[in-house]
Amino acid sequence: MNQIINLISYPIFLLLIGYYFITTLQWYSYRLERAVFRHTKPLWNYIYFYAPFLTYDFVMLVSHQKYGWIVTVVYAVLFFYWYKSIDKKLVFTGRVKRFFMALIFTALFLTLVFHIYSVFIPVIVAWFISVSIEKMLFGAYKNRAKSKLESMKDMKVVGVTASYGKTSIKNFIDTILSVKYKSYATPRSVNTLGGVIKDINEELPSDTEVYIVEMGAREIGDIDEITRFVNPHYAVVGKIGPAHLEYFKTLENIRNTKMEIIRSNRLIKAWVDKSANISGNDKIIEFGDDVKNIQSTLDGIRFDYKGISYTAPILGTFNAYNIAMAIAISQEMGLSENDIKRGLSKIKAVPHRLQRIDAGGKIILDDSFNGNIDGMKESFRLASTYSGRKVLITPGLVEASDELNEEVAKLANDIFDIIIVTGDLNYEIFKKFVNNDKLTHLSDKSKIEDILSQKTKSGDLILFANDAPNFI
Repeated sequence: MNQIINLISYPIFLLLIGYYFITTLQWYSYRLERAVFRHTKPLWNYIYFYAPFLTYDFVMLVSHQKYGWIVTVVYAVLFFYWYKSIDKKLVFTGRVKRFFMALIFTALFLTLVFHIYSVFIPVIVAWFISVSIEKMLFGAYKNRAKSKLESMKDMKVVGVTASYGKTSIKNFIDTILSVKYKSYATPRSVNTLGGVIKDINEELPSDTEVYIVEMGAREIGDIDEITRFVNPHYAVVGKIGPAHLEYFKTLENIRNTKMEIIRSNRLIKAWVDKSANISGNDKIIEFGDDVKNIQSTLDGIRFDYKGISYTAPILGTFNAYNIAMAIAISQEMGLSENDIKRGLSKIKAVPHRLQRIDAGGKIILDDSFNGNIDGMKESFRLASTYSGRKVLITPGLVEASDELNEEVAKLANDIFDIIIVTGDLNYEIFKKFVNNDKLTHLSDKSKIEDILSQKTKSGDLILFANDAPNFI
């Protein structure tokens, strides 16, 4: 009887814990060390991975393979509540499917050949097989993309990186250049080497004249990898700041990593924000001082660049600098002032990055993808210009120091009438610095609609600031 129960409960437990493991890895771009040891909710790993992972094998060993099913039942209940609580479910990509196939195959081999009911061995073996297959597939995929790039000899490549705003800069360049050229930009926030390679193979049109590539980084060398692969003719480095400081440790490491973009062996010119503190040479232009007289309101921005006035239906003072960088590269590539201004009239806000939405008599500022201190301060400043009641929904800053979150909480208390803190990460900080009558704690984001219907009304301005998924 015990053997039959084990045959039923064992694969169930294995699939459930495998699901948790690969979901966490997917959240953190399959970086094992980041997902297992530096999860932003470490308690989740203890409850849903470490404890059950070790307990199952231990119980099966000491009970002579009799009572593993008890662990399965308990874990299934815990898993159910965890699964209901997350808002970023597992995406069943080819990589994920291969992981589960390797997991099932290894488990079958152990049970049928050796009569061993182990969790540790199948998970480790499945992960090793998955990683090995990915490396082989990636090598072939990379060579295919390289061949495609080499066949497009007349295409110009523009590389874009920054601590903040790189997706916006990329889109601004694409929109303006599209007035004259057949331009194409990496979609959404695709900015890793793997993402760029996939984009080249599957999406990059063969008649593209200008390819704008966003480059992101989590480690020193990430930008260098992409740069040496696409070899941009032009490079743009936007604002440098303490984003992802927990990975890079120092601002100097961040700056050096971003500046890897100028290592292209066919670089013609690079525009680098003055925050990088880079001395200019024939190819590198320090950027920022020529942007003047910025006026930023809830309706858009106006600014002067090299003595010429420009307007755009985009929110945020910082976007004046981002758009000016797009103007500079457009001028370098031969666009006239009329061409540039036509392009500016077509610019749209990047979704979830200080995007204004008017709905139900309310003004919604969706800045949910903007998780840096400078961007948050600017969204707060814009909100402060509104004469009506102001509501903030935020988890605070993720991957930032307590000091920065204290600064955010104090500023929020000065500006907003209602402050809804999502998640537990920074709630205690907000509780310390925000007036109690303003503050609401929302641990379960699935209830946000109920909270908003209770707390807000027509005429309110509602700011979603860095509204991260709930595993953060």
